[in-house]
Amino acid sequence: MTPSRRHVLQIGGGILAGLAWPRLSLAGSPAEIRMQGKADGSHVWFDPIGLHVQPGETIRWINLDPGNSHTATAYHPKNFDRPLRIPEDAAPWNSDYLLPNEAFSVTLRVEGVYDFFCIPHEHAGMVGRIVVGNPGSHSPKESAGQALPDIALQAFPSIDEIMQQSVVRRT
Repeated sequence: MTPSRRHVLQIGGGILAGLAWPRLSLAGSPAEIRMQGKADGSHVWFDPIGLHVQPGETIRWINLDPGNSHTATAYHPKNFDRPLRIPEDAAPWNSDYLLPNEAFSVTLRVEGVYDFFCIPHEHAGMVGRIVVGNPGSHSPKESAGQALPDIALQAFPSIDEIMQQSVVRRT
């Protein structure tokens, strides 16, 4: 029996779809940043603390700290009058408080450097930095009269470190 043209096309289409399927499912996977902390609450952090992604990628924060609520909040005047430390054309975000095992996602489309913090733990240095695309001259600038806590400023990985490693972890 000779297979019909329709049958051959159906088989070929099924094979092509099967080959493309794994790539499609992986392409939509968001980059993940975990919110973590010691059981006694003495130390809290984002992991990774530095991340390099391409424009249009989605970032997902998940709270894996069983003892604390956390936020993922962009440094932006719309968020509690904090200094602007994301690209001017980018939309700010604030996850609100995430309980253990809750998650929040945002898609970053504008190239540049995005600094973010945890509202209740900024004073403990719980901050992070995402570099989207090629940051060029889009480095965060300190605004007069709106300085960050020293511990937060010291916690940010450098842009060069993020560009060289893609993922920077510190715990």
